[in-house]
Amino acid sequence: MLKSANEIFEYIRQQVRKGNYKPNDSLPPIRDLAEMLGVNRNTVSSAYQKLVVAGIATTRGRNGTVINQVTGDADREGFVSDMALIDVAGGNPGPEFLPDPILLARSIDSTPKLYGEASVSSGLRKIGKKWLDDGVPEEHELSVTHGAVDAVERLLRAYLIAGDRVVVEEPCFLSSISTIKTNGYKAVGVPVDEEGMNTALLSKALSRGAQAVIITPRAQNPTGWALSKERAGEIRDLLAKYPQVLIVVDDHFSLLSSSDYHSIIPADARHWALVRTVSKFFGPDLRVALMASDPETALRLQQRLSPGIGWVSHILQDMVQGGLSSPEVMEKIEYAKNEYWRRREKFTAELKRHGINISDKHGGLNVWIPLKNGSEQIVTEAMKKGWLLRSAEGFNVNKSAQGLRITISALSDGQIESLAEIVATLVKKFG
Repeated sequence: MLKSANEIFEYIRQQVRKGNYKPNDSLPPIRDLAEMLGVNRNTVSSAYQKLVVAGIATTRGRNGTVINQVTGDADREGFVSDMALIDVAGGNPGPEFLPDPILLARSIDSTPKLYGEASVSSGLRKIGKKWLDDGVPEEHELSVTHGAVDAVERLLRAYLIAGDRVVVEEPCFLSSISTIKTNGYKAVGVPVDEEGMNTALLSKALSRGAQAVIITPRAQNPTGWALSKERAGEIRDLLAKYPQVLIVVDDHFSLLSSSDYHSIIPADARHWALVRTVSKFFGPDLRVALMASDPETALRLQQRLSPGIGWVSHILQDMVQGGLSSPEVMEKIEYAKNEYWRRREKFTAELKRHGINISDKHGGLNVWIPLKNGSEQIVTEAMKKGWLLRSAEGFNVNKSAQGLRITISALSDGQIESLAEIVATLVKKFG
Protein backbone atom coordinates (compact mmCIF):
# COMPACT_ATOMS: atom_id res chain seq x y z
CA MET A 1 0.00 0.00 0.00
CA LEU A 2 1.22 3.47 -0.84
CA LYS A 3 1.72 5.54 2.30
CA SER A 4 4.34 8.24 1.68
CA ALA A 5 4.38 11.11 -0.82
CA ASN A 6 7.47 9.62 -2.48
CA GLU A 7 5.75 6.26 -2.93
CA ILE A 8 2.66 7.87 -4.47
CA PHE A 9 4.84 10.02 -6.74
CA GLU A 10 6.89 7.04 -7.92
CA TYR A 11 3.81 4.89 -8.53
CA ILE A 12 2.13 7.53 -10.71
CA ARG A 13 5.39 8.21 -12.56
CA GLN A 14 5.68 4.52 -13.45
CA GLN A 15 2.04 4.41 -14.56
CA VAL A 16 2.73 7.32 -16.92
CA ARG A 17 5.78 5.52 -18.33
CA LYS A 18 3.73 2.35 -18.88
CA GLY A 19 1.05 4.32 -20.70
CA ASN A 20 -1.64 3.67 -18.10
CA TYR A 21 -1.89 7.42 -17.66
CA LYS A 22 -1.95 9.28 -20.95
CA PRO A 23 -1.42 12.98 -21.78
CA ASN A 24 -4.30 15.17 -20.56
CA ASP A 25 -5.63 12.42 -18.28
CA SER A 26 -6.78 13.78 -14.93
CA LEU A 27 -5.40 12.37 -11.70
CA PRO A 28 -7.89 11.52 -8.93
CA PRO A 29 -8.91 14.48 -6.75
CA ILE A 30 -6.63 14.81 -3.73
CA ARG A 31 -9.45 14.07 -1.27
CA ASP A 32 -10.58 10.93 -3.13
CA LEU A 33 -7.07 9.46 -3.46
CA ALA A 34 -6.28 10.23 0.20
CA GLU A 35 -9.43 8.38 1.33
CA MET A 36 -8.69 5.48 -1.01
CA LEU A 37 -5.12 5.08 0.34
CA GLY A 38 -5.97 5.94 3.92
CA VAL A 39 -3.45 8.77 4.11
CA ASN A 40 -3.53 12.47 4.95
CA ARG A 41 -4.56 14.84 2.15
CA ASN A 42 -1.27 16.71 2.59
CA THR A 43 0.59 13.53 1.66
CA VAL A 44 -1.23 13.26 -1.67
CA SER A 45 -0.89 17.01 -2.23
CA SER A 46 2.88 16.74 -1.72
CA ALA A 47 3.08 13.85 -4.20
CA TYR A 48 1.18 15.87 -6.79
CA GLN A 49 3.47 18.84 -6.24
CA LYS A 50 6.47 16.58 -6.91
CA LEU A 51 4.84 15.46 -10.16
CA VAL A 52 4.38 19.09 -11.20
CA VAL A 53 7.99 20.01 -10.35
CA ALA A 54 9.22 16.97 -12.28
CA GLY A 55 7.28 18.14 -15.34
CA ILE A 56 5.03 15.07 -15.34
CA ALA A 57 1.80 16.87 -14.49
CA THR A 58 0.25 20.32 -14.36
CA THR A 59 -2.11 21.75 -11.75
CA ARG A 60 -5.13 23.49 -13.26
CA GLY A 61 -6.81 24.85 -10.14
CA ARG A 62 -10.39 23.68 -9.85
CA ASN A 63 -9.88 21.49 -12.91
CA GLY A 64 -7.49 19.31 -10.94
CA THR A 65 -4.09 17.88 -11.85
CA VAL A 66 -3.52 16.48 -15.35
CA ILE A 67 -0.72 14.57 -17.04
CA ASN A 68 1.43 16.71 -19.31
CA GLN A 69 1.70 16.17 -23.03
CA VAL A 70 5.17 16.03 -24.56
CA THR A 71 5.08 18.18 -27.68
CA GLY A 72 7.53 19.21 -30.38
CA ASP A 73 5.78 22.48 -31.21
CA ALA A 74 7.69 24.82 -28.91
CA ASP A 75 8.17 28.27 -30.37
CA ARG A 76 11.59 28.71 -31.91
CA GLU A 77 13.37 30.94 -34.36
CA GLY A 78 13.24 30.25 -38.10
CA PHE A 79 10.77 28.71 -40.52
CA VAL A 80 11.00 26.45 -43.56
CA SER A 81 13.01 28.09 -46.31
CA ASP A 82 10.83 27.00 -49.25
CA MET A 83 7.62 28.73 -48.16
CA ALA A 84 5.85 31.04 -50.59
CA LEU A 85 5.56 33.85 -48.04
CA ILE A 86 8.28 36.43 -47.42
CA ASP A 87 9.64 35.53 -43.99
CA VAL A 88 9.99 38.46 -41.59
CA ALA A 89 9.31 36.24 -38.58
CA GLY A 90 12.32 33.94 -38.50
CA GLY A 91 14.82 36.06 -36.56
CA ASN A 92 17.66 35.03 -38.87
CA PRO A 93 20.64 37.18 -39.86
CA GLY A 94 20.84 38.34 -43.46
CA PRO A 95 22.63 35.64 -45.52
CA GLU A 96 24.42 38.33 -47.53
CA PHE A 97 26.27 39.45 -44.40
CA LEU A 98 27.61 36.05 -43.37
CA PRO A 99 31.20 35.16 -44.32
CA ASP A 100 31.91 32.33 -46.73
CA PRO A 101 32.48 29.16 -44.64
CA ILE A 102 35.36 28.28 -46.98
CA LEU A 103 37.07 31.51 -45.95
CA LEU A 104 36.73 30.57 -42.28
CA ALA A 105 37.84 27.00 -42.99
CA ARG A 106 41.22 28.26 -44.20
CA SER A 107 42.09 28.90 -40.56
CA ILE A 108 41.71 25.27 -39.49
CA ASP A 109 44.86 23.80 -37.97
CA SER A 110 45.80 20.70 -39.95
CA THR A 111 47.28 19.03 -36.85
CA PRO A 112 44.78 16.41 -35.59
CA LYS A 113 43.49 17.02 -32.05
CA LEU A 114 43.30 14.05 -29.67
CA TYR A 115 41.82 13.21 -26.31
CA GLY A 116 43.37 15.25 -23.53
CA GLU A 117 43.77 18.47 -25.54
CA ALA A 118 42.95 21.75 -23.81
CA SER A 119 39.20 22.39 -24.03
CA VAL A 120 39.86 25.92 -25.34
CA SER A 121 42.50 26.34 -28.05
CA SER A 122 45.31 28.71 -27.18
CA GLY A 123 44.60 30.96 -30.16
CA LEU A 124 40.91 31.34 -29.41
CA ARG A 125 41.63 31.84 -25.71
CA LYS A 126 43.88 34.79 -26.54
CA ILE A 127 41.27 36.42 -28.77
CA GLY A 128 38.44 35.56 -26.41
CA LYS A 129 40.10 37.20 -23.43
CA LYS A 130 40.28 40.49 -25.34
CA TRP A 131 36.71 40.15 -26.58
CA LEU A 132 35.14 39.39 -23.19
CA ASP A 133 37.35 41.36 -20.82
CA ASP A 134 35.11 44.44 -20.80
CA GLY A 135 32.78 44.79 -17.87
CA VAL A 136 33.60 41.55 -16.04
CA PRO A 137 35.33 41.10 -12.68
CA GLU A 138 39.09 40.82 -12.85
CA GLU A 139 39.22 37.19 -11.75
CA HIS A 140 37.57 35.09 -14.45
CA GLU A 141 38.00 32.08 -16.72
CA LEU A 142 37.18 31.52 -20.39
CA SER A 143 35.02 28.65 -21.64
CA VAL A 144 33.60 27.59 -25.00
CA THR A 145 30.15 26.09 -25.54
CA HIS A 146 27.98 25.02 -28.47
CA GLY A 147 26.27 28.39 -28.81
CA ALA A 148 24.58 30.75 -26.37
CA VAL A 149 21.52 28.56 -25.76
CA ASP A 150 23.78 25.63 -24.87
CA ALA A 151 25.73 27.87 -22.50
CA VAL A 152 22.60 29.11 -20.73
CA GLU A 153 21.18 25.62 -20.31
CA ARG A 154 24.43 24.21 -18.93
CA LEU A 155 24.83 27.15 -16.56
CA LEU A 156 21.33 26.72 -15.15
CA ARG A 157 21.73 22.97 -14.77
CA ALA A 158 25.04 23.46 -12.98
CA TYR A 159 23.36 25.38 -10.16
CA LEU A 160 19.60 24.83 -10.20
CA ILE A 161 17.13 22.04 -9.53
CA ALA A 162 13.63 21.55 -10.93
CA GLY A 163 11.21 24.08 -9.49
CA ASP A 164 13.77 26.86 -8.99
CA ARG A 165 12.77 30.31 -10.19
CA VAL A 166 14.64 32.00 -13.03
CA VAL A 167 14.11 35.70 -13.71
CA VAL A 168 13.83 36.55 -17.40
CA GLU A 169 12.80 39.58 -19.39
CA GLU A 170 9.15 40.03 -20.37
CA PRO A 171 8.72 39.65 -23.34
CA CYS A 172 11.46 37.06 -23.50
CA PHE A 173 13.74 35.32 -26.01
CA LEU A 174 12.03 32.14 -27.28
CA SER A 175 14.92 29.79 -26.50
CA SER A 176 15.20 31.01 -22.91
CA ILE A 177 11.54 30.20 -22.29
CA SER A 178 11.97 26.77 -23.87
CA THR A 179 15.14 26.02 -21.88
CA ILE A 180 13.50 26.95 -18.57
CA LYS A 181 10.34 24.97 -19.31
CA THR A 182 12.18 21.87 -20.56
CA ASN A 183 14.35 21.67 -17.45
CA GLY A 184 11.48 22.08 -15.02
CA TYR A 185 12.37 25.56 -13.76
CA LYS A 186 9.83 28.32 -13.20
CA ALA A 187 10.19 31.43 -15.37
CA VAL A 188 9.53 34.72 -13.60
CA GLY A 189 8.95 37.43 -16.18
CA VAL A 190 10.03 40.98 -15.34
CA PRO A 191 8.89 43.65 -17.84
CA VAL A 192 11.46 45.59 -19.87
CA ASP A 193 11.24 49.12 -21.19
CA GLU A 194 13.56 51.17 -23.40
CA GLU A 195 16.23 51.21 -20.65
CA GLY A 196 16.06 47.59 -19.60
CA MET A 197 14.52 45.36 -16.95
CA ASN A 198 12.21 46.99 -14.39
CA THR A 199 14.34 47.30 -11.24
CA ALA A 200 11.49 47.40 -8.73
CA LEU A 201 9.92 44.21 -10.07
CA LEU A 202 13.33 42.54 -10.34
CA SER A 203 13.88 43.37 -6.66
CA LYS A 204 10.53 41.78 -5.83
CA ALA A 205 11.40 38.60 -7.74
CA LEU A 206 14.78 38.31 -6.03
CA SER A 207 13.26 38.84 -2.58
CA ARG A 208 10.87 35.95 -3.29
CA GLY A 209 13.72 33.52 -3.82
CA ALA A 210 14.70 33.57 -7.48
CA GLN A 211 17.89 31.55 -7.96
CA ALA A 212 19.05 32.93 -11.32
CA VAL A 213 18.69 35.96 -13.57
CA ILE A 214 19.10 36.00 -17.37
CA ILE A 215 19.55 39.46 -18.86
CA THR A 216 20.19 40.63 -22.42
CA PRO A 217 22.24 43.86 -22.17
CA ARG A 218 21.55 45.03 -25.75
CA ALA A 219 19.50 44.06 -28.80
CA GLN A 220 17.00 42.42 -26.45
CA ASN A 221 14.94 39.85 -28.31
CA PRO A 222 12.18 40.64 -29.28
CA THR A 223 12.11 44.37 -28.41
CA GLY A 224 15.60 45.35 -29.60
CA TRP A 225 16.12 47.61 -26.56
CA ALA A 226 19.39 47.96 -24.66
CA LEU A 227 20.31 48.60 -21.04
CA SER A 228 21.04 52.24 -20.32
CA LYS A 229 24.09 53.04 -18.22
CA GLU A 230 21.87 54.22 -15.39
CA ARG A 231 19.59 51.17 -15.40
CA ALA A 232 22.56 48.82 -15.60
CA GLY A 233 24.02 50.50 -12.51
CA GLU A 234 20.74 50.11 -10.62
CA ILE A 235 20.53 46.42 -11.50
CA ARG A 236 24.20 45.90 -10.60
CA ASP A 237 23.65 47.49 -7.15
CA LEU A 238 20.57 45.35 -6.62
CA LEU A 239 22.27 42.10 -7.59
CA ALA A 240 25.11 42.89 -5.17
CA LYS A 241 22.58 42.30 -2.36
CA TYR A 242 21.94 38.74 -3.58
CA PRO A 243 25.37 37.08 -3.92
CA GLN A 244 23.84 33.61 -4.09
CA VAL A 245 21.98 34.34 -7.34
CA LEU A 246 23.42 33.10 -10.63
CA ILE A 247 23.80 36.00 -13.09
CA VAL A 248 23.74 35.11 -16.80
CA VAL A 249 24.39 37.92 -19.28
CA ASP A 250 23.50 36.90 -22.84
CA ASP A 251 25.20 39.49 -25.05
CA HIS A 252 24.23 37.69 -28.26
CA PHE A 253 24.55 40.65 -30.64
CA SER A 254 27.90 41.97 -29.32
CA LEU A 255 30.04 42.99 -32.33
CA LEU A 256 26.97 43.90 -34.35
CA SER A 257 25.42 46.12 -31.71
CA SER A 258 25.12 49.87 -32.18
CA SER A 259 24.65 50.29 -28.41
CA ASP A 260 27.37 50.40 -25.75
CA TYR A 261 27.76 47.46 -23.38
CA HIS A 262 27.01 48.25 -19.73
CA SER A 263 27.83 45.56 -17.19
CA ILE A 264 25.36 44.45 -14.50
CA ILE A 265 27.83 42.08 -12.81
CA PRO A 266 28.86 43.28 -9.31
CA ALA A 267 32.59 43.30 -8.62
CA ASP A 268 32.20 40.71 -5.85
CA ALA A 269 29.56 38.53 -7.56
CA ARG A 270 30.00 34.85 -6.70
CA HIS A 271 28.30 33.11 -9.64
CA TRP A 272 28.13 34.89 -12.98
CA ALA A 273 28.75 34.46 -16.71
CA LEU A 274 28.99 36.73 -19.73
CA VAL A 275 28.10 34.80 -22.91
CA ARG A 276 28.87 35.99 -26.44
CA THR A 277 28.01 33.87 -29.47
CA VAL A 278 29.22 34.12 -33.08
CA SER A 279 25.90 32.96 -34.56
CA LYS A 280 24.64 36.40 -35.54
CA PHE A 281 27.70 37.32 -37.61
CA PHE A 282 29.14 33.91 -38.62
CA GLY A 283 25.77 32.17 -38.97
CA PRO A 284 23.58 30.04 -36.65
CA ASP A 285 25.14 26.82 -37.94
CA LEU A 286 28.57 27.66 -36.51
CA ARG A 287 27.64 26.52 -33.01
CA VAL A 288 30.19 28.33 -30.89
CA ALA A 289 29.87 30.75 -27.98
CA LEU A 290 32.58 32.12 -25.72
CA MET A 291 31.92 32.65 -22.04
CA ALA A 292 33.73 34.56 -19.31
CA SER A 293 32.76 33.51 -15.79
CA ASP A 294 33.95 33.19 -12.23
CA PRO A 295 36.36 30.24 -11.78
CA GLU A 296 33.84 28.05 -9.93
CA THR A 297 31.23 28.46 -12.65
CA ALA A 298 33.82 27.66 -15.33
CA LEU A 299 34.73 24.48 -13.43
CA ARG A 300 31.09 23.46 -13.07
CA LEU A 301 30.53 24.06 -16.76
CA GLN A 302 33.53 21.92 -17.68
CA GLN A 303 32.29 19.15 -15.38
CA ARG A 304 29.00 19.16 -17.27
CA LEU A 305 30.81 18.99 -20.61
CA SER A 306 33.22 16.23 -19.63
CA PRO A 307 30.79 13.27 -19.25
CA GLY A 308 29.33 13.93 -22.70
CA ILE A 309 30.93 15.64 -25.68
CA GLY A 310 33.90 16.76 -23.59
CA TRP A 311 34.77 19.84 -25.60
CA VAL A 312 33.70 22.00 -28.50
CA SER A 313 35.37 20.87 -31.73
CA HIS A 314 38.75 22.52 -32.22
CA ILE A 315 37.92 22.66 -35.92
CA LEU A 316 35.04 25.02 -35.10
CA GLN A 317 37.23 26.92 -32.64
CA ASP A 318 39.85 27.41 -35.38
CA MET A 319 37.19 28.78 -37.72
CA VAL A 320 36.01 31.27 -35.10
CA GLN A 321 39.57 32.28 -34.29
CA GLY A 322 40.31 32.78 -37.97
CA GLY A 323 37.20 34.90 -38.49
CA LEU A 324 37.82 37.12 -35.49
CA SER A 325 41.45 37.56 -36.60
CA SER A 326 40.67 38.36 -40.24
CA PRO A 327 40.56 42.06 -41.27
CA GLU A 328 38.37 41.06 -44.22
CA VAL A 329 35.82 39.27 -42.01
CA MET A 330 35.84 41.99 -39.35
CA GLU A 331 35.24 44.58 -42.07
CA LYS A 332 32.21 42.59 -43.20
CA ILE A 333 30.92 42.45 -39.61
CA GLU A 334 31.24 46.22 -39.35
CA TYR A 335 29.38 46.65 -42.64
CA ALA A 336 26.61 44.33 -41.40
CA LYS A 337 26.37 46.29 -38.16
CA ASN A 338 25.84 49.56 -40.02
CA GLU A 339 23.46 48.03 -42.56
CA TYR A 340 21.28 46.38 -39.91
CA TRP A 341 21.02 49.74 -38.16
CA ARG A 342 20.11 51.48 -41.44
CA ARG A 343 17.40 48.94 -42.27
CA ARG A 344 15.89 49.16 -38.78
CA GLU A 345 15.97 52.96 -38.99
CA LYS A 346 14.35 52.98 -42.44
CA PHE A 347 11.58 50.60 -41.40
CA THR A 348 10.90 52.67 -38.27
CA ALA A 349 10.82 55.87 -40.32
CA GLU A 350 8.49 54.32 -42.91
CA LEU A 351 6.08 53.22 -40.17
CA LYS A 352 6.05 56.74 -38.77
CA ARG A 353 5.42 58.15 -42.24
CA HIS A 354 2.31 56.00 -42.32
CA GLY A 355 1.19 57.13 -38.87
CA ILE A 356 2.59 54.37 -36.62
CA ASN A 357 4.91 55.76 -33.95
CA ILE A 358 7.22 53.26 -32.26
CA SER A 359 10.39 53.50 -30.19
CA ASP A 360 13.42 55.23 -31.69
CA LYS A 361 15.61 52.87 -29.66
CA HIS A 362 16.25 49.67 -31.54
CA GLY A 363 18.85 46.96 -31.96
CA GLY A 364 19.32 43.48 -33.31
CA LEU A 365 17.80 41.92 -36.38
CA ASN A 366 14.23 42.94 -35.59
CA VAL A 367 11.84 45.83 -35.00
CA TRP A 368 9.26 45.61 -32.22
CA ILE A 369 5.75 47.04 -32.72
CA PRO A 370 3.69 47.17 -29.48
CA LEU A 371 -0.06 46.64 -29.85
CA LYS A 372 -3.03 47.42 -27.64
CA ASN A 373 -5.00 44.45 -28.94
CA GLY A 374 -3.99 40.98 -30.03
CA SER A 375 -2.02 40.37 -33.22
CA GLU A 376 -3.87 37.35 -34.62
CA GLN A 377 -5.89 39.27 -37.22
CA ILE A 378 -2.86 41.27 -38.32
CA VAL A 379 -0.78 38.12 -38.82
CA THR A 380 -3.59 36.43 -40.75
CA GLU A 381 -4.20 39.41 -43.04
CA ALA A 382 -0.47 39.86 -43.65
CA MET A 383 -0.23 36.23 -44.79
CA LYS A 384 -2.92 36.91 -47.37
CA LYS A 385 -0.69 39.69 -48.68
CA GLY A 386 2.37 37.42 -48.86
CA TRP A 387 4.15 38.21 -45.57
CA LEU A 388 4.85 35.95 -42.58
CA LEU A 389 4.89 37.94 -39.32
CA ARG A 390 5.69 36.85 -35.75
CA SER A 391 3.24 37.73 -32.98
CA ALA A 392 4.18 38.41 -29.37
CA GLU A 393 2.41 35.34 -28.01
CA GLY A 394 5.42 33.03 -27.98
CA PHE A 395 7.63 35.62 -26.28
CA ASN A 396 5.38 35.98 -23.24
CA VAL A 397 5.94 34.60 -19.78
CA ASN A 398 3.01 36.33 -18.07
CA LYS A 399 1.00 36.93 -21.27
CA SER A 400 1.33 40.66 -20.69
CA ALA A 401 2.98 41.80 -23.94
CA GLN A 402 1.05 42.40 -27.13
CA GLY A 403 2.95 43.15 -30.30
CA LEU A 404 4.67 42.12 -33.51
CA ARG A 405 8.34 41.33 -34.07
CA ILE A 406 9.46 42.09 -37.60
CA THR A 407 12.80 40.70 -38.82
CA ILE A 408 14.30 43.27 -41.22
CA SER A 409 17.76 41.74 -41.66
CA ALA A 410 17.31 40.46 -45.23
CA LEU A 411 14.90 43.07 -46.64
CA SER A 412 15.64 45.40 -49.54
CA ASP A 413 14.62 49.05 -49.34
CA GLY A 414 11.67 48.37 -51.64
CA GLN A 415 10.49 45.49 -49.45
CA ILE A 416 10.85 47.63 -46.33
CA GLU A 417 8.66 50.33 -47.89
CA SER A 418 6.00 47.84 -49.01
CA LEU A 419 5.93 45.98 -45.70
CA ALA A 420 5.74 49.18 -43.65
CA GLU A 421 2.70 50.34 -45.59
CA ILE A 422 0.96 46.97 -45.16
CA VAL A 423 1.77 46.69 -41.46
CA ALA A 424 0.74 50.28 -40.74
CA THR A 425 -2.61 49.75 -42.46
CA LEU A 426 -3.28 46.55 -40.51
CA VAL A 427 -2.18 47.99 -37.16
CA LYS A 428 -4.51 50.96 -37.60
CA LYS A 429 -7.36 48.60 -38.41
CA PHE A 430 -6.81 45.79 -35.92
CA GLY A 431 -4.04 46.81 -33.47
